[in-house]
Formats: sequence, C-alpha cells, structure tokens
Amino acid sequence: MGLFDDLSRFLENRLEEFLKNNPHLELEALLDQLRQQEGDTLKLITDLQLQEKRSQDEILATATEIQKWHQRVQKAKAANRQDLASAAQEREAALLRQGNQQWAKMQGIKERIQQAKELHQKIQVRRQEVQIKASQAQAARAQAQTQARTQQRIESDGWWKSTSSTSSSFDDLEEQFRRLETDEELQRMKRQMGK
Repeated sequence: MGLFDDLSRFLENRLEEFLKNNPHLELEALLDQLRQQEGDTLKLITDLQLQEKRSQDEILATATEIQKWHQRVQKAKAANRQDLASAAQEREAALLRQGNQQWAKMQGIKERIQQAKELHQKIQVRRQEVQIKASQAQAARAQAQTQARTQQRIESDGWWKSTSSTSSSFDDLEEQFRRLETDEELQRMKRQMGK
C-alpha cells in the first residue's frame, strides 16, 4: 500500500507541476470540472423534480383516502355504528399523519431543489468567470506567440538585410566593373573603326 501511495503522491505532484507550468491547461481542466458539476447539478435538479412530482401524487392519493375515510366515519355515525366509526376515525387519523409526513417530505424536496438551483447558478457564474480567464489566457498566449514570431522575423530580416546590404554593395561594385568593361570595349571598337 505504501508503494501505491508514494506513486499516487508522485503523480499528483507531477500533475501539479505540469499544470503550474501550463496554466492554460489548468484553466481548461477547471472548466471541464465545472461543466461536469453543472451537468451533475442539472441531473440532480431533474431527479428532485421527479421526486417532487411523485410526492405530490402520493399526497393527492392520501388526501383522496382521507376524504373517503372521513365519509365512512360520517356514514358509520349516521348508522349508529360507533365501533365502525371509531375504526374509521383511527384509519383517518393514521392517513392524516401519513399525509403530514408526505407533506414534510415534499417540502424537504422543494428546499433541496431550491438549493440545487442556487448551486447551479453559482457554478454557471464560476464557469463563466473561468471561461473569461481562459479566453484571456489564450489571447495572451496567442499574442506572445505572435510577438515571438515577429521578433524572430525581425531578427531573421535583420540578418537578411545585413547580408543583402553587403550583397547590394557587391552588386554595385559588379555594376561599376561592367560599365568600366563596357566603356573599355566601346573605346577599343572606336579605335578599330577609326583605323
């Protein structure tokens, strides 16, 4: 177990070091985590809303039963059947307790839905903040890369210009010698024609 713990700690440290050296990846990982939490929260809200619906259905069914047993209590009393009226009242009271428990359960579910919605909203705000930071980091990284390419181009252009200015001075020299040679050739031709 110690070896596994050591390996796990080593990997965690390497991951932390890697993420510190690559902050944009840390932001992306955080964004992925927030998206996952947002999805989990939405799923929780949906599940809780289904529970709330089932709870409401149970409460309505219990209310219908309470109404039925209340009518039976009245019938038993009208028929002077106190034994039946007592049993029906006990059943009605048990259903009322059950209905109260169901109501409390539904209220608890509603509170959890509200808390989940608030959490979802907080996660959305946090995700948007991280998204902005990630976009800014990406823009800064792109700008740094552009500046690096520009600097590299300036350095390579500087080299090219320095060699091309040397080269152009050689070209000027070449041109001057061509003119000299052309002039000499013209002079020689004139002398030959003049003879």
